[in-house]
Amino acid sequence: MAYPFFSLSKTHRVAPIDFNAGKVAIRVEAVPDHGMATIWDADILIWAASQIVEARDAGLRTSRLMAATPYEILRYVGRGTSARDYQRLKAALDRLQSTTISTTIRQPAEGRRHRFSWINEWQERTDGNGRPDGIEMIVPDWFYRAVMDDALILTIDHAYFDLTGGLERWLYRIVRKHGGRQPQGWRFDFRHLHQKSGSLSPFKRFAFELRDIIRRQPLPGYTLFVEVEIGGRVLLAFEPAACGQAVNGLVLSGTRPVVPSGTGRSCYQEPKSHLSRSSHAKIRPLNLDSNLESNFEERACDGENPVSPTPQRRLSGKSRKGCAR
Repeated sequence: MAYPFFSLSKTHRVAPIDFNAGKVAIRVEAVPDHGMATIWDADILIWAASQIVEARDAGLRTSRLMAATPYEILRYVGRGTSARDYQRLKAALDRLQSTTISTTIRQPAEGRRHRFSWINEWQERTDGNGRPDGIEMIVPDWFYRAVMDDALILTIDHAYFDLTGGLERWLYRIVRKHGGRQPQGWRFDFRHLHQKSGSLSPFKRFAFELRDIIRRQPLPGYTLFVEVEIGGRVLLAFEPAACGQAVNGLVLSGTRPVVPSGTGRSCYQEPKSHLSRSSHAKIRPLNLDSNLESNFEERACDGENPVSPTPQRRLSGKSRKGCAR
């Protein structure tokens, strides 16, 4: 979920993604005609995974061959169902099929790589009058085996599909992956996140967009913070939202003392500074995550770490330029 497998921009991207950290190596390549698959295109894979898991849990026979109507897929991922939306769906399928990935993730032998496309092939079905009647696609074995492994599957809030920015979508995925791995939570170095995202944006722009996400708090179920170490290194930290999702920190005078949060119960959340100044932090996991890939990466410069049971003192200050690598 959290590795740079997709473009975070809707613009046409052909520049490859190269990511190397410890034993993890990923290369994503695109063709000029279609461009690289985007994180919005990945919604189709989320739909496919949900169908496989649902069929398996119902005791039905599962397969890499998927069949559905465009309406079913579009409604599941929160899109419209107009002719234009249907054309965009087909363009997304083309990008998923033409984008190729080479990775060492989940390979038994060190240095071994698996190369695949997100969709091996796809085709339109038509009725007797030649009108579109459905879509068939074949997902790759690498993806199918991951879906069938409970240790590699996480549920996501359906509000994820309402996130409009590529970076905030990717950030939700990385937070969800690490959300239950460590009881004390996780912190992410800004520069490490920049490298791991595969974004083409310069670091300065990337950091600006991260801070804007922290200001807006759009991630369903989580609250984000900026932490600044004594040495000046800037970190992103997160914790589950108090009532299932973040609510507006500013409540107008004269409103009821209890403000609905949109969840099954009500809550009131006082304004909270997004720059942590406390000497104690405890991040409560939303659920247990047994994803085996959360901890095996060799992280240079402590870029991605669980929060220590004995938290470091954090002071506000200006960011310095990364760390020696």
